[in-house]
Amino acid sequence: MEKILAIASDHAGYALKVQIKKHLDDKGIRYIDFGTNDTASCHYPDFAHKLCEAIQKGECDKGILVCGTGIGMSMVANKHSGIRAACCSDTFSTHATRQHNDANVLCMGERVVGPGLACDMVDLFLNTEFEGGRHATRVEMVMSYDK
Repeated sequence: MEKILAIASDHAGYALKVQIKKHLDDKGIRYIDFGTNDTASCHYPDFAHKLCEAIQKGECDKGILVCGTGIGMSMVANKHSGIRAACCSDTFSTHATRQHNDANVLCMGERVVGPGLACDMVDLFLNTEFEGGRHATRVEMVMSYDK
């Protein structure tokens, strides 16, 4: 089964989401955009919720959420069972959260991260494998709090 990426933003992350989508299109990566579709003021929890539900239902494998800072989106995403969202603003953290935390949602902020860095982070997020081993035990511990 082909993996499909979920992507969403609020108004404060819309312009960066457009840049990320162009990058994904250029690489031939399939995605579903869960909104928003413009810069009109909106509520970020609505879009984070839609994206997380798609991952929970198995419609999408991983997700990218963009708001002004990435913080609000990550807070909402982590309220959803099975979601391990990481708010990142650099490549080292992005790589580490996939390798060590098996993050399935990358959150970032348009007011924090420029488009070039954001696209590098997306590539790392999508191409870095979870290391497992001692990290698997820790991820299992984190996920046990879902119960």
